[in-house]
Amino acid sequence: MINYLKGAAAALALFAGAAASADDTAFEYWPGANYAASIPAIETVLGYKSGDHITTHADTVRYFEALAAAAPDRVKLFDYGKTWEGRRLIYAAISSPENIAKLDTFKAGMKALTDPRKTNAATAKQLVADLPASTWLAYGVHGNEISSTDAAMMTAYHLLASTGDARVPQIMEDSIVFIAPMQNPDGRDRFVNRFRTARGLVADSDPISAEHNEPWPSGRTNHYLFDMNRDWIVLTQPETQGHVKALQEWYPLVFVDLHEMGGNSSYYFAPEAVPFNPHLAKNQRDNLVMFGQNNAKWFDKFGKRYFTRDVFDAFYPGYGASWPAYYGAIAMTYEQGSSRGLVYRRNDGSDLHYRDTVKGHFITSLATAEVTAKNREKILTDFYDYQVSGISEGQKDKGFRSYILPATRDKAANRKLAGLLVAQGVEVTQATSGFKACGVNYNAGAYIVDAAQPRKRMVHTLLDPQVDMDADWVAEQERLRAKNVNHDIYDVTAWSLPMMFNVEMNTCGKSVSTQTTSVSADLITPGTLNGASDNNVVYMVPWNDAAAARFLTAALRADLVVHANSKSFIKNGKEYPEGTLILNTSENPANLQATVARLVSESGANVVASDSTWIDSGADFGGRFVNRVHAPKIAIAWDEPTSQLSAGNTRFVIERQFNYPVTAIRTPDLARANLSRYQVIILPEAWGSYSDELGESGGENLSDWVQKGGVLIGTGTALQYLSSDAVGLLSVQREAEAKPDLAEQTEAEVENGKIPGTLITSKEELLSLIEPKSEEPDDVPGVIVKASVDKDHWLASGIAPELNVLVRGQDIYSPIKLDAGTNVAWFKGPDELLASGYVWDENRKQLAFKPFAIAEPKGRGMVIGFTQDPTVRAYLDGLNLMLMNAIFHGSAQANPLR
Repeated sequence: MINYLKGAAAALALFAGAAASADDTAFEYWPGANYAASIPAIETVLGYKSGDHITTHADTVRYFEALAAAAPDRVKLFDYGKTWEGRRLIYAAISSPENIAKLDTFKAGMKALTDPRKTNAATAKQLVADLPASTWLAYGVHGNEISSTDAAMMTAYHLLASTGDARVPQIMEDSIVFIAPMQNPDGRDRFVNRFRTARGLVADSDPISAEHNEPWPSGRTNHYLFDMNRDWIVLTQPETQGHVKALQEWYPLVFVDLHEMGGNSSYYFAPEAVPFNPHLAKNQRDNLVMFGQNNAKWFDKFGKRYFTRDVFDAFYPGYGASWPAYYGAIAMTYEQGSSRGLVYRRNDGSDLHYRDTVKGHFITSLATAEVTAKNREKILTDFYDYQVSGISEGQKDKGFRSYILPATRDKAANRKLAGLLVAQGVEVTQATSGFKACGVNYNAGAYIVDAAQPRKRMVHTLLDPQVDMDADWVAEQERLRAKNVNHDIYDVTAWSLPMMFNVEMNTCGKSVSTQTTSVSADLITPGTLNGASDNNVVYMVPWNDAAAARFLTAALRADLVVHANSKSFIKNGKEYPEGTLILNTSENPANLQATVARLVSESGANVVASDSTWIDSGADFGGRFVNRVHAPKIAIAWDEPTSQLSAGNTRFVIERQFNYPVTAIRTPDLARANLSRYQVIILPEAWGSYSDELGESGGENLSDWVQKGGVLIGTGTALQYLSSDAVGLLSVQREAEAKPDLAEQTEAEVENGKIPGTLITSKEELLSLIEPKSEEPDDVPGVIVKASVDKDHWLASGIAPELNVLVRGQDIYSPIKLDAGTNVAWFKGPDELLASGYVWDENRKQLAFKPFAIAEPKGRGMVIGFTQDPTVRAYLDGLNLMLMNAIFHGSAQANPLR
């Protein structure tokens, strides 16, 4: 046994060093650097050299704690939150002893520079003279982009221990370097654990090896499978919420988000690619060149390849490397070609070692801090001027000086939007009395955002109905597309928060004069309970916003008996919308009033109590339009072929925004499992084919379950499976690209391997002849379009007559026939379809009057299809109520044998 243990220990040591190669001893991160023995090296704390292993979250925290213990006068650690899985989110402030001792003074000074209304130019000038500059280096937002976290540790060690780098003293004296070593601990540990499981005796460089192929879900995303680099304008995840809060505590002047890209790429740094967001200040873009040139200088010195101004743009403000720009920072993305393991064989036959990818981020991290320190006064001055110009431009903006959210029926969405803006530093007020602005009368409760504030540019980019891309650049994309060459639009072209929340927003060209109160960052505020008394026999919850849905889920989890009226009604002169919830005291526990009061406070719902069930008109509470809402058991397809983003986003919306549990079921199990204990099953968007995992047997199992009373909900590309001939669960068809000018063309008959000859007389004729006869519509990057709603259908309960929908991808479906089901929501006509963003003209025409939401009865159950994913990024709050209708009103409308 003793000999066995010795052998096992030796094998473990060999495994630990398996990544090493013969030239490891010659590898240096910074040639000529000497390191002080008083600062613990990575090898001393973790047992391996930087870049020899992919460091876990726990070991990363352990190393930063060791640095803080060794140099408490130059390092201060901060926690900024916890992940869903309970892992700590930390950042370190590293600087000279004097700067660390005066962190509170620095914080106060930066806060003063953010508001010229309180800090005049003379005071700002003195602050610029006194304050250090600051760089915030954010690593590893995508958990499988691995090198940046190990580079974070090496950067911190170098700043504290190096005695051979002439730049370090100035960096430490004239700036503070903030290092957030890991933005996505849950995803990173998922990746590391998977990698260690797949690894053999030596690290394998083959891209097809298990070491380089992640199973579903990849480590890119967090616990709820969010791409957190798209979350910064809606702050749905704790990792992003904590990060944004920390940034607004210190207001770092320079922000870098360090990523990885494909292993055959080199290294990318700013300046960014076109299109530019027009709301960025000119000096912000000009300063990017300063940082890019210094990165290039050091890459030239080390013989490393790089590129700029390509692929990665900053048009969408929801990236980590975009959002800080809207409080005035210089914000950049860096991308390192990834080894996605310890070694990667590139297409050119060379091997990319993990330590080399760590070195790439290490070089740019120091180069960035160097530029910040050398240009301390300029960058501080630019930051203050950004705030000054924001206020000045806002005062002069005659078209969009004031943004007003009227006190309309959807109070929950208005409240969430206002709180979300405040959480991002935008000043929002709420009217305490009625007022008139630009000829429109508004009631008390309206939210007001005045653009004449330091966050003016953030206000415009988040609230404006349209943010335009450069016209010449768009024309070039159209030219490329005409040649069947891929366009360069990187992400969505529309993200207006009022549109995505489906709330009314008006603008006024002057400031609003009325009594107001400041708004907090709370997303949910207590609702109201009107008419409560000891004589109450019924409680009614108007079904018109997310707060009502939160009330419903809480009531069901509290085992209350709830009914829903699928028709509108009038009681005591007040109109209640279709879908209104009804709770009778006779069917519920004796403490119903206390329970309702608690749920009102927690959910934000507005509830009306009454001592009579008599109504003025409409559907009576005991009639055929009133159904009991049972607490449905919900399942969601999990694992291949689902899009991990869609699956995670959908589960998050239901579980975390509406506090209702969802069971994740591995997709192949849906083909053979007994599904009878579930009332609702969701098939989210798929990146692959559901047919491969479910096949006909899966379709038969799902069909049998639906026939017996189940509610099957498909979103986005899942409809390809549901509508396929082999499955036939949804009676619609996916369309090919509409080409009316080619409708009469047919393929020429082939004889003896030849077709009849043709004469081509023009380039236009050539282009017509080489165009495919049938193909899918072009991929839409992401635009917001308008949809009309059939208010007579229960799926539209509480929904506004018009919805805003984010359209992406290629799928367009035919309308369902009246004898099969109902087109509950459909896209508007071609001339009124587009709400925001840029859409290809042929897609705009073909999308017109095509369905968004479809309901098809099947036996005792039904199938509901959303042709576009209503939960994408969890930022389409305006579609959440329809999703809740599909789940809860759908299961109430179904008729299973109970």
